[in-house]
Amino acid sequence: MSKINDYAKFVDTTTSNESKDFLAFIGSTSKLESHDSINVARVMTSAIGMLAESGEFTEILKKMVFQGKEFNEANRFHMKRELGDILWYWIQGCIALGYTPDEVMDENIKKLEARYPNGFEVSKSEVRADNDI
Repeated sequence: MSKINDYAKFVDTTTSNESKDFLAFIGSTSKLESHDSINVARVMTSAIGMLAESGEFTEILKKMVFQGKEFNEANRFHMKRELGDILWYWIQGCIALGYTPDEVMDENIKKLEARYPNGFEVSKSEVRADNDI
């Protein structure tokens, strides 16, 4: 047996039941949905959508950096459109959790101002306070 098959067995044994079994997945999402402050369908749309659109944005950059694709106005515009798609899915996440976009941005500003009171510092980005998530 090859090592990859052994690894596949390892992956299976270290994967949660909710990741392998549809009924367990439904139970888990139903448990989340029971909370008034989250819309599971919308938050999953947001998370998966942001990942997909971020991948599309990154794909353009990857081709310019590693494959010789030119940075031109067409590619710049394409990146702009992908950023718009990311924003659309980000707003879905805000709505799913019951936050306004302004609330999320304000919280991010507070977090970063506390982390970097004098502006960005590498040491502050690598070593954070216990409650700094």
